[in-house]
Amino acid sequence: MTTILQINSAARSQGAQSTLLADELTAKLQQSNPGAQVVVRHLHAEPLPHLDDEILGAFFTPAEQRNAEQQAISARSEALIAELQAADIVVIAAPMYNFGISSQLKTYFDFIARAGITFRYGASGPEGLVKGKKVFIVAARGGKYVGTPGDTHTPYLKTFLGFLGMTDVNFIYAEGLNMGPDAAAAALAGAREVIATAA
Repeated sequence: MTTILQINSAARSQGAQSTLLADELTAKLQQSNPGAQVVVRHLHAEPLPHLDDEILGAFFTPAEQRNAEQQAISARSEALIAELQAADIVVIAAPMYNFGISSQLKTYFDFIARAGITFRYGASGPEGLVKGKKVFIVAARGGKYVGTPGDTHTPYLKTFLGFLGMTDVNFIYAEGLNMGPDAAAAALAGAREVIATAA
């Protein structure tokens, strides 16, 4: 059975265009994959802490030497990783904030990037261990950035996901959402045209 993991990373709990479009995309993917199981992770509702001494200490302490607090931190990370590894299709609602991803998504990435678990280094360099996923990024943006030096959002996401082994990454853009009603309507219509062809 196909499993679809939808990750909502907007800072807004309601009305975020990235979340709304991701919901539509996931519904379309369900149609294309009858019987698919959907798991939704709301990073706003279940926030993760930023990296600090305690979290890094937990990650880098051998499992058999961790104290109870370190075990709990590591268990939370490993549960997120297991959820990701179980998915066949990953939908990430990733709005652009200040030329980058939301802090919510960054903390999620910090919790799933674990040496020896989701990536490893060998004689030929890094190897991603999260493989066999099809990833869709729903990128909502107030302005228009695709193909410009201001689009640091796209290469960052490609680089990070590729580092973990996810190389089948497909972007669905909704750009110009803050450039007036006509531009916003065109942006949403264009994104929905792409969603209609997703499989």
